[in-house]
Amino acid sequence: MAPTPLAPQNRHVPSWGSYSYLYGPIVALCVIGVLMLVLRWAFGGRNQSVVERPPISGRPDQYGLLDAVASPDTYVEAEICRQQLEASGIKATVAMTNDGPRVMVWPQDRGKAKTLLRRAT
Repeated sequence: MAPTPLAPQNRHVPSWGSYSYLYGPIVALCVIGVLMLVLRWAFGGRNQSVVERPPISGRPDQYGLLDAVASPDTYVEAEICRQQLEASGIKATVAMTNDGPRVMVWPQDRGKAKTLLRRAT
């Protein structure tokens, strides 16, 4: 008598041998190890980080669309100017340039920012 074909729900389950229960955890540990190596490479210390690099200061005209509206003597004075502009609703940032700190704003806010800073001093 010939063997009868098995129904779809009764087919044989493939087996990797008696150690098949180890393959899943081993693969998981290998993946975690590779991720650890990649993250250590990307965020490693001793100035080797691929992601974070020290900021490079440039000329005041090298900051894209931002325009310099104030050039105070110290970073603290620049931060005070930036906070005054932020309190008035003008988006501003402080950039350390080769010529010292600069308060930068978007071109459409340049006139309003200069007027506001002139009145504040």
